[in-house]
Amino acid sequence: MSTYESTAGLAVPGGGLLARERTVAGPRFNRWLVPPAALAIHLSIGMAYGMSVFWKPMGRLIAHAPASCAGQDFFGQLVTASCNWTIPSVTPVFEIFIAVLGISAAIWGGWLEHAGPRKAGFIAALCWGGGLALCGVGVSIHQLWLLYIAAVIAGVGQGLGYITPVSTLIKWFPDRRGLATGFAIMGYGGGAMIGAPLAVWLMHHLGSGASLDVAHTMMIMGGIYFVAMTLGAFGFRVAPSGWKPVGFMGNAVSANAMITSGNVHLDRAWKTPQFWLIWGVLCLNVTAGIGVISMASPMLTEIFGAKLVGAASATSLSTAQTAAIAAAAAGLVGLISLFNSLGRLFWAALSDKIGRKNMYYTIFVIGIVVYSLLPTWGHLGMPAVFVVSICIILSMYGGGFSTVPAYLADIFGPQMVGAIHGRLITAWSVAGVAGPFLIANIRQFQISHGVPHARVYDITLYIMAFLLFCGLICNAFVKPVHDKHLMTDEEVARERALLHEDRVSADADKAARGSFGIGGVVAWAAVGIPFSIGLYIALAKAAKLF
Repeated sequence: MSTYESTAGLAVPGGGLLARERTVAGPRFNRWLVPPAALAIHLSIGMAYGMSVFWKPMGRLIAHAPASCAGQDFFGQLVTASCNWTIPSVTPVFEIFIAVLGISAAIWGGWLEHAGPRKAGFIAALCWGGGLALCGVGVSIHQLWLLYIAAVIAGVGQGLGYITPVSTLIKWFPDRRGLATGFAIMGYGGGAMIGAPLAVWLMHHLGSGASLDVAHTMMIMGGIYFVAMTLGAFGFRVAPSGWKPVGFMGNAVSANAMITSGNVHLDRAWKTPQFWLIWGVLCLNVTAGIGVISMASPMLTEIFGAKLVGAASATSLSTAQTAAIAAAAAGLVGLISLFNSLGRLFWAALSDKIGRKNMYYTIFVIGIVVYSLLPTWGHLGMPAVFVVSICIILSMYGGGFSTVPAYLADIFGPQMVGAIHGRLITAWSVAGVAGPFLIANIRQFQISHGVPHARVYDITLYIMAFLLFCGLICNAFVKPVHDKHLMTDEEVARERALLHEDRVSADADKAARGSFGIGGVVAWAAVGIPFSIGLYIALAKAAKLF
């Protein structure tokens, strides 16, 4: 094999099909082919938000079990195959996903920068797709310990898949950092809109009678996601060193003092106050939002109950009215998925116009007001306004996720933003446990002390508003990094050597100027059609609210 091989018309050093240097874009590539590759990965791993469709069926796997596993201790439930799992014993799968997501992103973020998006994306596909399939094996042999191990493997796929597109997109779109990362991370919020209905259909289609086939559904979906993510990984191309969009003159510090003109190394970035302040911004925003996500459906039914169908009390409900209340709760879940997804694109794109810091100011101020008003809407019996408020909250929850990579690129520069983002995502791991724990335990404490169900969320919602106020304060203290933290020219050159950018023969002025073409249409259709189907299903569910 020669020292240099030709890839898309560009001479690059040989290093294997998955090597980063094999993915440097040639002259005919168009940067708008990168977002659909990112979406293919994020729409797949976004199914984590839809895993709740499995919990109840997983608690009824053994048709004639003498009793549930509720009477056994934790270790007994791990290995028994003679009784049905309890729902609390299977829901930790989601918590494992989120916890391992943050841990794996932090551990391998630096490696990912050097390995490139193709290799990282393919490994993510192996872990997420394989992990889901192994979950199916654990269900089929009814071994909870295997389900947990599979969740850890899938969680690694979550972490690698989540941060894989970030650095690549930011370098392709220096003029639209928020929009670019918003497109990708929108997929994570919308993954459940596609995956959850597909999982429900498969469980019914593969099952027999009242028995739903969870095991084979997980295996099939693992295979589907492996293929989709692999196609996304191989669709990635990285921008040649020094590449800029036509007419782009750079983010001048004089135009926006929050945008650095240099780069900060990962080893220094996480030691700066700016890193931990932005960590706090994300953690507090996510804690408040994910707490509402975890309890949105019961919150709606407990606060409004019979009022949702115009009945005087729960005791006077007919069977049809009870079904209508359940449909309304399901409709809220559909709306949550929709606004969680679209909010990621809207707020991130807005941040390109008003700046990242101002965007967070905006969502925190609006969030504080909306959270503080939610109890009032409940007391006044205004479910429609309550639902609109929840949708606004969830759009800003998603917007906080999608804007933070661009915020990091502004503060620390684009060179190592993927690795820095990987470290920051640990804020999500903390919030993913803290938010649901906080809202569930305060609710239970109040119920135990005789507080009516319609008012058990009041204190919690005020606490969430306070958390957003703390996030507002953290955001206010974010300042540009001091020049002493910036990498020297020698350090930047050494980092680019690790990325093989110093060995790639590329004319940055002429590279990646290709037309959108039929390839672009096919790529966007491949992710757009499934997303549109999921969007239609979510809107159909949401319509039942009204």
